[in-house]
Amino acid sequence: MLDVMKQLQNFTDEEFDEEDEEDTLNGRYLIFSIETRHYGIEIEHITEIVGLQTITEVPDMPDFIKGVINLRGKIIPLIDMRTRFKLPEIAYTDKTSVIILRMQTQYVGLIVDMVREVIKISEDQMEEAPRFGDREKNRFVKALAKVKDEVKVLLEVEKLLAEGEIATLEPVLQET
Repeated sequence: MLDVMKQLQNFTDEEFDEEDEEDTLNGRYLIFSIETRHYGIEIEHITEIVGLQTITEVPDMPDFIKGVINLRGKIIPLIDMRTRFKLPEIAYTDKTSVIILRMQTQYVGLIVDMVREVIKISEDQMEEAPRFGDREKNRFVKALAKVKDEVKVLLEVEKLLAEGEIATLEPVLQET
């Protein structure tokens, strides 16, 4: 995780003029895994990566919202990505990480099995995700990327929470 944090920090902490920063961040994705699947999020949405901390449960939240953490005075709701993707729950390990990102106007943490790397993915490596039946089924998927011999599922950060789910979090988010 430390190597990935250094990679991420190289892209977010350096001082660039706005054009250079956009070019540097453009096409860069943080890759994380859940089970054997690899997912990617554009690093422009990510503020930091932290280890799992004590989670405070909040009543009447959707099952994929595991609770909140206090990160340097900010209350951050946590989305368990396994639960969000309807995968079986497992015990958290020392590799379990929390990706803190800015989602719309709020900070949210994503609990993932393991953070892997920061990579550049070009447009020609991406394909539109196949759509089967109800578009809601894979609304989280922005594209599929072919990197070496693997496929990475690139996520649409803004769609990880639906409008109704954002409204459910309003009381928690107002405290941040």
